[in-house]
Amino acid sequence: MLRWLSLIIGVSVMLAQPLDPVLEKALKAHQAGDIETAVAQYRLFLKKQPNAFESRANLGAALARLGEFDKAIEEYKLALKQAPSNPGISFNLALAYYKTGELTTAARELSALRALVGDQPQINLLLADTWLQLGENERVIRLLEPVVDKDKENLGMAYVYGMALLREKRPNEAQLYLDRILSRGESAESLLLLGTSKFSVGDFPNAQKDFQRAAELNPELPTVQSNLGQVLMATGDTAGAKKAFEAELKQNPNDFISNLQLGVIEKQDENFDIAMTRFARALRVKPGDIGVRYQQAAILLAQNKIEPARLELESIVKEAETFTDAHVSLATVYYRLKGKANGDRERAIVQRLNAEAQAKQPKGQPVP
Repeated sequence: MLRWLSLIIGVSVMLAQPLDPVLEKALKAHQAGDIETAVAQYRLFLKKQPNAFESRANLGAALARLGEFDKAIEEYKLALKQAPSNPGISFNLALAYYKTGELTTAARELSALRALVGDQPQINLLLADTWLQLGENERVIRLLEPVVDKDKENLGMAYVYGMALLREKRPNEAQLYLDRILSRGESAESLLLLGTSKFSVGDFPNAQKDFQRAAELNPELPTVQSNLGQVLMATGDTAGAKKAFEAELKQNPNDFISNLQLGVIEKQDENFDIAMTRFARALRVKPGDIGVRYQQAAILLAQNKIEPARLELESIVKEAETFTDAHVSLATVYYRLKGKANGDRERAIVQRLNAEAQAKQPKGQPVP
């Protein structure tokens, strides 16, 4: 997470009243940073007082500090059953989903929380960053456009908004927010933005330099290695790209692009089991993603698992009728199943889609 998104899961403060000795020990341990002791004492207290939602929320926060986000999520959900409109617990629940890479769920929780409490900088920024990672750039722009210029010191908001503009091919507007960050001097974040701007216009050599320098300044900056990997893939350096994607996943195991691209590389090397593991992780971040599901179906086809490949490909073309590669693969499946009529139908669809794509290209430009 960017330094500008350094959100802290805190300990709920109890009212000034005599405390149960076990709970008091849990709170003191938590505040002192002795998290294992705090977890044990919260659990002991909750056996006696299972409906103490503040203590359960604190247990969730302690588990999150230990990196046990799945367990933290369960505790937050139980706490919310007792206090369904508690914004602090709801925010921590959304943040835990964000940390586990369940971004679609995190976005849903944050949207509901925002509807409950209105515009809050932390909520807006985390929701915007979640949508950015999901590729929902227009949503990011709509969310931040009314507020991004009200707090010009909020560089995190400027970064996420500028990145969304860049991804939507609006570099001139993005430059305003890039300049806001660059005015504070060279930083990993500013170089990441610069590199993204250059990458978007095909300036791969200079984008690579910016991403590499950003990684030197802050090796733990999320997406910097992922972006470097994409540049290297675009220039044909698959080995270098693989190293970059692996470096990204060491500190950000749920990065969608890194998991997807490593899966593609492993698939090309016919390491199908490893590829499937990567694709499964990518789908945890973006459930139902058509591109990832197509890659999985392609592996099933390569393994001659025809029936599951058919089912997945039929589902994909039903959802995305213009997905040419999926129609090509589905035609192959039908021919292997001796279903010539169905295969011919899919091949005709491919020919039509290619003709339509060709017609949209300027004269002399090949279809990509």
